Amino acid sequence: MNKPRVIVTQRTTHEGLLAELSRLDEHCDVRRASGAALTHDELKNWLQDAEGWITGGEKIDAQLLESAQKLRVICQPSVGYDNIDVAACTSRHIRIGNTPGVLTEATADLGYGLLLAAARKITEGWDYVRGGDFGRGEAFPFGVDLYDKILGIVGMGQIGVAIARRARASGMRIIYHNRKESAQAGELQARYVDMNELLTESDFVLLLTPLTPDTRKLIGAEQFTLMKKTAFLINMARGLVVDTDALVHALQTGKIAFAALDVTDPEPLPADHPLLKMDHVLISPHIGSATNETRTRMERLTVDNLLAGIFGRPMPQCVNPDA
Repeated sequence: MNKPRVIVTQRTTHEGLLAELSRLDEHCDVRRASGAALTHDELKNWLQDAEGWITGGEKIDAQLLESAQKLRVICQPSVGYDNIDVAACTSRHIRIGNTPGVLTEATADLGYGLLLAAARKITEGWDYVRGGDFGRGEAFPFGVDLYDKILGIVGMGQIGVAIARRARASGMRIIYHNRKESAQAGELQARYVDMNELLTESDFVLLLTPLTPDTRKLIGAEQFTLMKKTAFLINMARGLVVDTDALVHALQTGKIAFAALDVTDPEPLPADHPLLKMDHVLISPHIGSATNETRTRMERLTVDNLLAGIFGRPMPQCVNPDA
């Protein structure tokens, strides 16, 4: 009996993925991309006989799916799936697997780490030492306290709750905005507020919301006008949740004090982008889940999803189980 064809366009040398692909080889005929990303025409060719697909974050729409008549399951190692047209997949009975839950604590560590590094100017302090200014009487960088400051979280899901726990340990006060109130907010003494109140009250604004048509450029010129001039913006959501031009202007004109970003629009930023030339910006390369332990769990769940979907079993994590 022929094994089902699975394509893997996620390109990585991480040991966790390599080990899980070996497990996939036992059950499927796997075709794996390496080197440069596939062109659109190459991808369409690969999809012609594919029944399963582990993606590399490609844009998946109805037009592309016309080339994938045999496809039954799409999986990717991420929580977000804004690159996938869910309705188009569902109408073609293609189930989508993602990896929520397993990356919560690692992503929360980075989000709170960015907040702390920005507040206490840790990278600026390292530059000060590395530049030879320490001990020469040069003024060193001063940060701000976290204690008794207000952290406003936009998107109080699992990661938001995990960061709120960390913030409470530093004595921060928590407010949040979400589509609905969080059942876990009470134990964190977090207060539900509307978006405008969050922006005007917060000393730190942390973005964790999914990217949807409603949240695309959620933070723009109008929102920056509402924020404190001393406010810090931390984006752990998607780059497109923030209007990049408005952010640049807000930083250049002192409408906010600092931006710490794990995601940007575009991503990566071009070398001459103004954000890369500012002292009051900290950017990490989209590494919220980038720990060995977490990535291994994500890859394992991705393969579990793929195998379950392709052999007709309930998927551990499925975005559209009714497909």
